[in-house]
Amino acid sequence: MAYGLTAFGTALGEQTAVKDVVAEYTEDVERVLGYGYDCIHRAAPGTSVTDLAVEAGRRALTGVNPREVDLLVLALTDLADHLYWDAAARVQWELGLSRAEAVLVDQGCAGGVTAFDTVAGRFATHPGYGTALVVGANCTVEAYWNRLDTHSLLFSDGAAAALAVRDAPTLRWRASYAETDGRYADFFRMDVGGARQPFVPGAETPSVRDSWDVVEYFQHDAERLAAYAEEIDDRTARAVHRACRQAGCAEEDLAWLLLLNDNARVLAAQAELIGVPLERTNTRLARRHGHFGAADHLFSLARTYEAGELSPGDLVALGTNGRGMHWACAILQC
Repeated sequence: MAYGLTAFGTALGEQTAVKDVVAEYTEDVERVLGYGYDCIHRAAPGTSVTDLAVEAGRRALTGVNPREVDLLVLALTDLADHLYWDAAARVQWELGLSRAEAVLVDQGCAGGVTAFDTVAGRFATHPGYGTALVVGANCTVEAYWNRLDTHSLLFSDGAAAALAVRDAPTLRWRASYAETDGRYADFFRMDVGGARQPFVPGAETPSVRDSWDVVEYFQHDAERLAAYAEEIDDRTARAVHRACRQAGCAEEDLAWLLLLNDNARVLAAQAELIGVPLERTNTRLARRHGHFGAADHLFSLARTYEAGELSPGDLVALGTNGRGMHWACAILQC
């Protein structure tokens, strides 16, 4: 199954210096600044995740007849605009993709990478499909989720899109790998609002579980918590190793390793485990822009490609982990 990426589009919230807004979110200012981020992006009031996804998708489709698109794959991280509602179908309609099948990917921050495998699978089983639009998007719902204090990643609002075309010679998809460990499925869930415990009118606004809930899960045992953090990094590296093996390349062959826009320590640790120098990762982009959830890899790939930092034949690995927990990697070749 061969396809390549031919165009990109991004849509970002307003860029803001972390030091200027950190006190709005937490009293633990030094801890948050210590993660090493310079800026985050925040969407304007009233802007939803599908608004960002549509804008990014429209930019990727410049010069393309929407009726020529056969497939839309939308990967989300945070909540969609509404309950009982299909965000992928809405984005399909807003973009005028009247012939396209719409697929929603909900694998947390890993969804923007597993979406490439979804495209490969649909192209393999639907010979008539020739063009797909892949979109990753995140817009933090601040009523439930503290973008600077919930996690050791600082969350930004934005979307990135890529146009995938069968047999296109640019940024060709070579291989994908993914694995899941459901032991950790309850991490960062929101207890109120689902079928088990619906919203109650007049009740206190619920919140997403945060990192302290993860600490409690491990019974405040520092060794167990450290082992979990190491497992995340180890399995991210394993996903990259296995995807490289499927693609028939070695880690040292990678021109770029694009990971989550994680904090500086995690990026350095994962790059070392995988065997790629830190300067060949997205560490600078992460520091300047924050974490876009499922849009991270598409955003970093778009910026790297558009900056002319990829040469013909270059291999790029997109390595990720996401709540669930999921680990995944996709290999592309310029």
